[in-house]
Amino acid sequence: MPPEQATNPAQHVIALVVRQNTAGIEEPVERILAFLQDAGYRVVLEADTAAHLGMPGIEAMGVNEIGEQAYLVIVMGGDGTMLGIARQLAKYEVSLIGINLGRLGFITDIPVERMLPALGEILQGKATAEKRSLLEGRVMRDGQMMFCGMAVNDVVVARGSGAGMAELRVTVDGQFMYNQRSDGLIVSTPTGSTAYALSAGGPLLHPSLQGIVLVPIAPHALSNRPIAVPDTSEIVVTIVSGRDISVNFDMQTFASLQHGDEIVISRSPNTITFLHPEGWSYYNTLREKLHWHEYPSYDGKLK
Repeated sequence: MPPEQATNPAQHVIALVVRQNTAGIEEPVERILAFLQDAGYRVVLEADTAAHLGMPGIEAMGVNEIGEQAYLVIVMGGDGTMLGIARQLAKYEVSLIGINLGRLGFITDIPVERMLPALGEILQGKATAEKRSLLEGRVMRDGQMMFCGMAVNDVVVARGSGAGMAELRVTVDGQFMYNQRSDGLIVSTPTGSTAYALSAGGPLLHPSLQGIVLVPIAPHALSNRPIAVPDTSEIVVTIVSGRDISVNFDMQTFASLQHGDEIVISRSPNTITFLHPEGWSYYNTLREKLHWHEYPSYDGKLK
């Protein structure tokens, strides 16, 4: 909302999170800062962003402060940058806007060349809001929780690079599904269905679907296929055999596993909200990022 419509001073706060080690990032950051400050907003930098950019005079805040005080967070970077901050802010009701400085940009979807017009539209209320679900995973060993993590995209159980196949036992809501020998298993949200799960042969799930997809990684039996289950399910992956097996959450946090360990995965009670410019379409994003708009002409060239 525009600042003049805000009734709570905290709603004037907009936080900026920027991917580090990005050449030439200072110029677009300065343009966004000037744009928002001219519009009357109090703009703060996430603490790591502030330390990296070194812009004196701009207030810095930690992630928890941002979650408590900001009503909007702008993320400049790739999808990895968005995944990292989204997990940390999931417990707060703060909306996220993604400006793409990466390669694909499925969730950081606003091109940098359109960032100021798009931000202007969103701040005027001309926005499409969508909620995304997350997963929560707990590593249990002899009845004790050894590790707990959250994922926007996926929880992945996988063997080490020099190890043989892993054998995994999978149950859903206490019902045995299968023992699987493979390189691992991807447990993905609809958001993550366009990430690692897609490259492993999984289906595309619309973000509004209430489901979780399980995608085997290079399974020994070709009959082990991806399967979607309700997002109310509790999925338990037990390590039966294999070496150097680990679990990761959005490829950003890791835990090493032992035989007998159980990874208990369920939908997180938290959600994240992305804001897009008015008229945004998930199908447009798929068409652009997956090049569905390209088709061969009569001479065999792509158009």
